[in-house]
Amino acid sequence: MPTLDVRELETDSAMTLSQASVGCDFRIQIVSGPQCDRLRDLGFCESLQVRKLADGRNMICSVCGTRLAISQELGEQVKVTPL
Repeated sequence: MPTLDVRELETDSAMTLSQASVGCDFRIQIVSGPQCDRLRDLGFCESLQVRKLADGRNMICSVCGTRLAISQELGEQVKVTPL
């Protein structure tokens, strides 16, 4: 019987922040893309907790007690897993 690695399970349940449900808490797994340096400057770093507060043309997220609005395109560059 094959065994599953924890990292495989995290990858299977990973989604982009744009796909994530409003009002739920997530753990940031991967931040990758052309504008990642700016996202990291804003506090979107791996292993931090993020809560998606609102959805629309821009998403409102809470990271480290700070609310930030980011575009859907930036949200596509942030992979998260549910907590």
